[in-house]
Amino acid sequence: MRRPLPLADSKSGGFRFLTHFLLKVVLTALIVAGASELGKRSSALGALLASLPLTSLLVLSWIHLESKDATKVAAMSLDIFWAVLPSLLFFLVLPFLLRRGWGYWPALAASCMMMFAGYAAYAAVLRRFGAAL
Repeated sequence: MRRPLPLADSKSGGFRFLTHFLLKVVLTALIVAGASELGKRSSALGALLASLPLTSLLVLSWIHLESKDATKVAAMSLDIFWAVLPSLLFFLVLPFLLRRGWGYWPALAASCMMMFAGYAAYAAVLRRFGAAL
């Protein structure tokens, strides 16, 4: 028998939990939409805003607000740093392909595949040295 999601019980924090979650979703969506709209008006300002680690800032802030645990925030921040390195491959491959006449969607797909390949290679190298992503 399937049990309904506990939206109002004492373990999950009830409606406060749901309200907090919805606030995070709406705030995050507004920031992403704002960055997209700014990018339409000015590619330089859009690129500047997009280059900011907005997702990381939001995640770190939500972790801090919810846990007040500086150790968790510090660990997540360092993990993000190491995870960003292979993602930079995406930003090299996409403009390279677009400038060579690839359509946007195929170039995006190929750039994502290269990024995932970069992550796989990066993870393999880290495992070889006893570390993990």
